[in-house]
Order: sequence, then structure tokens, then C-alpha cells
Amino acid sequence: MQRSKEMDEVCYPFIHEVSPLCDFEVLTDELCGNIGAALSMTSPAMSDIRADLDALQPLAFHLNGSIRGRLAITESDLDWAKSRLDYYRDAGADQLNGFVLPRGEMPVPFLNLARSGAKKAIRQMVRLEESAIEVPAVLPRLCNILCNLLFAMIVVINQRHGLPETLFTSKSYGSSTRSD
Repeated sequence: MQRSKEMDEVCYPFIHEVSPLCDFEVLTDELCGNIGAALSMTSPAMSDIRADLDALQPLAFHLNGSIRGRLAITESDLDWAKSRLDYYRDAGADQLNGFVLPRGEMPVPFLNLARSGAKKAIRQMVRLEESAIEVPAVLPRLCNILCNLLFAMIVVINQRHGLPETLFTSKSYGSSTRSD
């Protein structure tokens, strides 16, 4: 497939390349969009969550360009994200009792989509390394933290809305102590 010479007919300069790198960039673009959607639906009363989503959204775009372009994720970004993960885990500690179904009022559905997007980005980075494209170790580490952070935020949002988590017991794997 050839890229059009008409720029109005090109949504992204690399959209037609066959490398899995473009797929990673499309996935992280979606991740960024879902974080933005969640942010736009977060009430002003949840100022901590709004502030953290506001900080996470640009990190998703920095993640996006950190393989093809210059690495834009740092250890300090990971340290900040881990500190926010600790904050939300502490705030929702009594709610984390096992594997739960992804439910909740807005913005929770978008946070669940973003959480899943972080997992997809990790899987795509595995594919990139399989294709001999170097992936800086800080990037999958960020995505793993991001996935756990978004889950912890979801738990806190549901708790603040008075919505109990719905436990899920897998018939495939038996009981689980994992909460993400």
C-alpha cells in the first residue's frame, strides 16, 4: 500500500509501514486518548485523580515516541508513578480482596480501557524486540506501573462512589489473589 502524496489523505506519516513500531505508536496513541477521556469525565471533587491523569496523559505520548525518537521516559517518571500507585493503594486498601470485574461509573470504563491499553503496549514491545528493535527497559516498566496505577485509581473511584468491587473467581484458574 502506498502513502498518498496528498497530505489530507495521510493520518500519520508512518501508518503504512510494515514494522510493528507503527502498531506500538497507534496503541499508545489510543492509551493517551483513553486517559484523556477519563480525565474529561472526572469530577472536580476528585482533584487528586484529575491531577494525576493530567500528568499521566503526556507520559503516554512521551512513551509513544520513545522508541522511534528520543527516549523521553526517565527513572524519575517511574518514581513519581510508583509514589502515586502507593497513594491509591493506601486509599483503597480495604477494597483489594482479589480479582475483580472491570466495572464502575464514568470515568472508570475509560480507565479500564487505558489499563488494557498499557498491557497491549507491553505486548507490542515484546513484538518489537522479537523484530530486533531495541526497547529501552524503562518503557515496559512504565507500562506495568501504569496498568497497576490505573487499577488502583479505579478501586478508589469506585470506593468514593460507594460502589463495591465485584469479585471474580475464574473457573479456568481457580481462586486468585491478584487484583489487576
